[in-house]
Amino acid sequence: MAEPRLSLRGVSKRFYGRSGEVLALEDVRLDVRQGEFLILVGPSGCGKSTILNIVAGLERADAGEVLENGKPVSGPGRDRSVVFQDGALFPWLTAQKNVEFGLKQMGVGRRERAERARSYLRLVHLSRFADSYLHELSGGMRQRVALARALALEPQVLLMDEPFGALDSQTKQGLYGVIQEIWTKTGQTIVFVTHDVREAVCLGDRVVVLSSRPGRVKAEYPITLARPRHVEGVDVARKAQQIAHALRDDLAREQQEEYDLDWQPAESGVLRSADSVMGDYI
Repeated sequence: MAEPRLSLRGVSKRFYGRSGEVLALEDVRLDVRQGEFLILVGPSGCGKSTILNIVAGLERADAGEVLENGKPVSGPGRDRSVVFQDGALFPWLTAQKNVEFGLKQMGVGRRERAERARSYLRLVHLSRFADSYLHELSGGMRQRVALARALALEPQVLLMDEPFGALDSQTKQGLYGVIQEIWTKTGQTIVFVTHDVREAVCLGDRVVVLSSRPGRVKAEYPITLARPRHVEGVDVARKAQQIAHALRDDLAREQQEEYDLDWQPAESGVLRSADSVMGDYI
């Protein structure tokens, strides 16, 4: 059996803040196969993005380890590229120059990086907009620039942290087709974080469900539906409903913690009488 591209071995992570210590992840164990499109879903605060940051080498686990091809991940590397929700692009650069930026940092020559940038802009269907600045592009187009920039580095693993979360429904549906096309053409290993269960089923080979905090692997669902998939498809909806059912208890627990549903107003009421001057007791 081939060695996994990525392995998480007993990964745990704590954060410390004004509200005290928070155990974000506990004993996460997960393998990602070469060429797999793996999706992480779970309630807010379950550690999905933390897992991505640890795999990227942007954060360190407090316990356990991440292995890439059997070797420990100890920091950021060119073999792993990240696409963030906001794209993290430079507004003073054109689309082409944004894609070239990482290649320039790697020491790639001017001609080669220009050719590679054009190639990846073509892959995300933005050839006509290579010389456009970000303010001239739609939100979906900017995310395609961010995707082209990450792919241009030719990483072994592409990490995507809710890259479509800020986009409208119609734009997202167009990007679902683009990312499936790219994955089919490149065979790229992708780890993708989302809150959207239908998005997860539409895109992934396998959906991993994390529990509410502290995040642990709660369930895994292989997705064997034929591609290309459409987010509104009946089969996608049916599978998404199955996964959403597994999430339901954790989502309720998250709501209980976040909104403090046990809270009750004092019997005397919250509001003072209308004849008081607003702000008297601030």
